Amino acid sequence: MARSTTISMAVIRRLPRYYRFLEELMKKGVTRVSSNELATLLGLTASQIRQDLNCFGGFGQQGYGYLVEQLHEEIGKILGLNHMLDAILVGAGNLGRAVANHLDFGKRGFRLSAVFDHAPELIGKTVRDLPIRSMDELDVFCRTQHPRLAVLCIPKEAAADIVSHLQSLGIQAFWNFSHYDITLEDAIVENVHLGDSLMTLSYRMKHPNE
Repeated sequence: MARSTTISMAVIRRLPRYYRFLEELMKKGVTRVSSNELATLLGLTASQIRQDLNCFGGFGQQGYGYLVEQLHEEIGKILGLNHMLDAILVGAGNLGRAVANHLDFGKRGFRLSAVFDHAPELIGKTVRDLPIRSMDELDVFCRTQHPRLAVLCIPKEAAADIVSHLQSLGIQAFWNFSHYDITLEDAIVENVHLGDSLMTLSYRMKHPNE
């Protein structure tokens, strides 16, 4: 079956969940799984899972299910996890250090290659074995090393100027924790608002029957 030429963002956003749950099944020694079993684990319908995977050609056999390791590998390829892209982290405060230390960039298709901050007291300290560099080094680093992604853990008021400057240095994508919604037509952006998730949880707890 040919891959669909138009794939909705809703489908793409479900792929990391499939990848994560399949990885858990691999750790448990599960070798084969049906769409019904996946649906139970993910809280989706079997039909939805089959439709999602069929967007990329389909990987199972009717009556047999999916080979867990093979499907995990194929979804990883679809997500581009087998091609490492260089990333930089801008902002080495509490949030920036937490993101760098606790997220395995390598398993998600990125190589964290440098960390930058403007605070003199942080320069020279290390985050995940990377020295924190001064923002004064940003231009030279980007022009010589050509990172493609910038992870932004910076104050909201600084975001617009830094984003514009990073674009001029060749940055093509932003994973943005700054609480400033970046909207760009010529870059790929994921705006992350942890507070939004917490407020959604608050609503669901206060309206449990909806």
